[in-house]
Amino acid sequence: MRIEYFQLIDRVVELSVANRMIRVEAVVPETSTIFEGHFPGYPLMPGVLLVEAMAQASGWLVIATTKFARMPFLAQIKEAKLRSFVPPRRVLAIVAELVHEGSGFAVTRASVTDEGKRVCDAELTFRVLEFPNEDFAVWMRQTAKQIALPMEPVDG
Repeated sequence: MRIEYFQLIDRVVELSVANRMIRVEAVVPETSTIFEGHFPGYPLMPGVLLVEAMAQASGWLVIATTKFARMPFLAQIKEAKLRSFVPPRRVLAIVAELVHEGSGFAVTRASVTDEGKRVCDAELTFRVLEFPNEDFAVWMRQTAKQIALPMEPVDG
């Protein structure tokens, strides 16, 4: 996790375009400037960043299903539930499932677990558009390689 750069996904563990599902891993860093104020002497991963991690996992799923032709932009968060605290050094499993795609929108259901215990979940809606420019598309492909997202989905 590179919190300061909003790169919250460390690696893709499983991607099934046919099943419209992605599972990723994110390791909460031991130290980060974010923990200086959240909270001094009791560092916790901010809930808003847990939601962002679910959005990023969901976004990579949408990108994979569109074969890197379109970019999802977070538009709505529904029924987000934060269920427990996440301290540094935790390895989080994030799963997202695509439940709707069409008319320029995508909807996912996502969750974060820590050692099998659900930490948070939400329904996320994205506006899906063409990449704003080629430089951005190239950067996204480079980032996809860094997190081991298959450039060519293995199952359709």
